[in-house]
Amino acid sequence: MNRVGRIVAALVIVASIAAAWYGYARLAPPRPWSDAERAQLRSLSIDALPALPADPTNAVADDMRAAEFGHELFFDTRFSENGSISCATCHQPVRRFTDGLQTAVALGTSARNTPSIVGAAYSPWLYWDGRKDSQWSQALSPLEDPAEHGSSRRQVLSVIASDARYRRRYEDLFGAPPRLDRPGDIDRAFANIGKAIAAYQRRLVPGRSRFDDYVAHLESGGDHLEQDLLSRQEIRGLALFIGDARCTECHNGPLLTNNEFHNTGLLSPPGKLPDRGRIDGASAVATDPFNCLGSYSDDAEKSCGELRYMRSGPELIGATRTPSLRNLGGTAPFQSGGQFGTLAAVLAHYNVAPDAMIGHNEAKSLGLANWQLRDLEAFLGTLDAPVAAEAAWLAPPAR
Repeated sequence: MNRVGRIVAALVIVASIAAAWYGYARLAPPRPWSDAERAQLRSLSIDALPALPADPTNAVADDMRAAEFGHELFFDTRFSENGSISCATCHQPVRRFTDGLQTAVALGTSARNTPSIVGAAYSPWLYWDGRKDSQWSQALSPLEDPAEHGSSRRQVLSVIASDARYRRRYEDLFGAPPRLDRPGDIDRAFANIGKAIAAYQRRLVPGRSRFDDYVAHLESGGDHLEQDLLSRQEIRGLALFIGDARCTECHNGPLLTNNEFHNTGLLSPPGKLPDRGRIDGASAVATDPFNCLGSYSDDAEKSCGELRYMRSGPELIGATRTPSLRNLGGTAPFQSGGQFGTLAAVLAHYNVAPDAMIGHNEAKSLGLANWQLRDLEAFLGTLDAPVAAEAAWLAPPAR
């Protein structure tokens, strides 16, 4: 055999070995979890989710009367300029409280994708840029946004005053209705409407998924493979999720989010300027009259640690809030601008980690093989579960 033939033969052998390793790595049974990995899986399980955090800024946050009132307000279209838009227009229960659109569409088109509000009570920041620091202050913003409800504080309160049922509910919770000739009364009453809506939204939390049942199976002494909850592909994806893919650097805890802000090199949708993200959101929340430190907050101590000590600086340019990975099914498209129509496209983006259009991309290229990306996507599907709320909360209330 001549020199060229020997080289070709050697290359064939190397390729055969590589193919054999590839096949083994792709199809070999996942190894048992280590003690450290089991501890990490427990930390990600819904069983590790604590009770709802208190919201001292909202005195009626856990008042069932407020939740029932907020439930009605959430589905009511009369709080919009044209009488056809409600909170549920964009936060649709059948889509896990998203809308299936790249960016929200109501009276106009919003700049960003509609995030789910399921589990939002656990986050110190609302919106992709965190420009609101409570669920009640967030609930107020769409009412006045010309691209969303396009309403006004007076119109909102006029509906309350003209509807005998609403007026009774309001008075039962907050006392006498506001006088519309007093601006201070109007602002406080408007804040109260947001607090009632937030009391309803707090009851929307994620339910148990197949992943959570798998972790419970392990905790009860069950075998990591001999079970009917997760496939081997899904288990391989889980190993990647907590291992080589480094997903838990940002997607950690039982809601699989650190509730922080990161620039991950997202491209803006065609025709749109780069999203400045948290750098603008931090400025907005600091000056918001409805924030934790404001006069409409019910927190007498004004502790407001998150707001007082929030991060700032150029590293926040282009950063957006880490979304929860629970209940991704049926909530496409993904990311702050709805840039990706599938989870496969999201993972392909992180596998490359391109340079950011604005600011600095914190993410590093994953460098995973295609089969590993498919395994990771398969695992993400195990996080889907129904919203853990009574069916009555997930539909318009009967009047």
